[in-house]
This record gives sequence, structure tokens and C-alpha cells, in this order.
Amino acid sequence: MLLLYHNLMSVPSRFVRLVLAECKAGAELTEILPWDRKEDFLLVNPAGSVPVLRENDGPPVCSASVIAEYLDETRGYSLGTRRLLPDHPNGRAEVRRLMQWFLEKAVDESGQFFIEEKIYKRMRRPGEGGGPPDSTTLRAARGNLKIHLKYIAYLAERRNWLAGEQFSYADLAAGAFLSTIDYLGEVPWDKEPVVKDWYQRIKSRPAFRPILADSIKGIPAANHYMDLDF
Repeated sequence: MLLLYHNLMSVPSRFVRLVLAECKAGAELTEILPWDRKEDFLLVNPAGSVPVLRENDGPPVCSASVIAEYLDETRGYSLGTRRLLPDHPNGRAEVRRLMQWFLEKAVDESGQFFIEEKIYKRMRRPGEGGGPPDSTTLRAARGNLKIHLKYIAYLAERRNWLAGEQFSYADLAAGAFLSTIDYLGEVPWDKEPVVKDWYQRIKSRPAFRPILADSIKGIPAANHYMDLDF
């Protein structure tokens, strides 16, 4: 049995959920709020961060990239041609590079600010850091997002999928990143048709359906969020 500690709007958490779905590995989900440091979860992961995966009585597997490696080692060969990490070392290195780009760099420079300012601040009480979004921060996040969209377009124009010919963890990492921002209606799709075409391919995969069904109380998704032909 698999248990995933996650957060709905955490990009790394969404990535792991997508990977699990692609592997057809069902998991029980337990949501962890980033500011709610519960003792029982800290005993699982002292860092207090998500995602964390546990399988049966095994040790906790912490962080999205480590979980991806674990799932490849335990389930990758059974996927055959659908394996999400290539066999060749060069291909694996490129997938890992892009995973890090979208799960860390893109989140640090853009994604986390949308989530913090437009979601977490509304969920927390004023004494916990809640309040209205900061327009200066959002402006910077939008500027940085444009850079990452240009990079996705650059990759998508030159490759079948972002890391090469094969659909991989790289596509799922970028899809997880964009889906959180798209929930808020912050992706300028009309200005990036190449990215939109690639994202429509990602969005139409069965593994994406649970992500599109996500809903945050009091913060509805953008009107087009669930639309496959947006």
C-alpha cells in the first residue's frame, strides 16, 4: 500500500501524483499544510516538507526527485515503452536536469509566489501571515514566468517531448508547474501557442484527470482549467 503526504498546490506534490497515475499506482493521500507543523508528520519527515511517499512498512521516501527515482526503480521496467526515465545515461541526465529546472528553479523564481500570494495568504489567518496579495511580488512572478514559458517553447519546438523523443518525468514536472499557475488563470496562453499545444497534449492524458478535479474551498479554478480544448 502506498501513502502520499502532499499538498494540493505544491508543484512537487502534483508531480508525484502525476507520476503515480502514469505508473497506475494508487496511493492514499494525506494533505499537509506547509505552515501546520504537526508532530506526527515531523516524525515521518523532520524537514516538514512534502511530498513524502511511504510504501507498506518501508522508510519514508522524501522529496519529489527521490520519489521519482524510487518509483522508476520499483516500477519502471514494468512500464515497458512507457517508462518515464530513459535507459541511456545521457537521456536520464537530461530528464533529471529538466526535472530540477521545473520542480526547483521555476518554482523558486515564479510558481511559489503565485501560490503564496493568491492562495496561502487567503487560507491563513492574519496572525499566521495571511492577508491580501502583494502586487509587486506578483508582478515579478509574472515576469519570471514569461522566461520559463519561453524555455518550454524552445524545447517543445525542437523535440517531440521536452527531454527528447520520449515522454518523461521532465514533461510531468513542467506540467505540474504550469497546472498550479493555470488554476489561478495566470498563464498567458494566447502569447505562447507552442507551449499551449504541448500542454494540451499533457492535459489530455488520463493521469492528469485527478489534478484537473482539484478544488480549493473559496478559491475556484479558472474557467478554462478543466477544459481540454481551451
